Amino acid sequence: MSVAKAILSASSLSFIGLGVQQPIPEWGAMLSVGRTYIRDYPWIITFPGLAIMITIYGINLFGDGLRDALDPRLKH
Repeated sequence: MSVAKAILSASSLSFIGLGVQQPIPEWGAMLSVGRTYIRDYPWIITFPGLAIMITIYGINLFGDGLRDALDPRLKH
């Protein structure tokens, strides 16, 4: 299982209430709690959602760069 999939799975489980319990902060739990306040305070779910997205994107870019640098089959 890749790191990005693990982060997304942990966030999803935490969102539906199957992750670590409160008061431990977790991105999925932050999104779940922020659901009730989305109309008045949309930034409550915006920043945890962006954090998940940017982290997963960064990990994927890092992995692609590492593969390109270390894979001997890709060298010309």
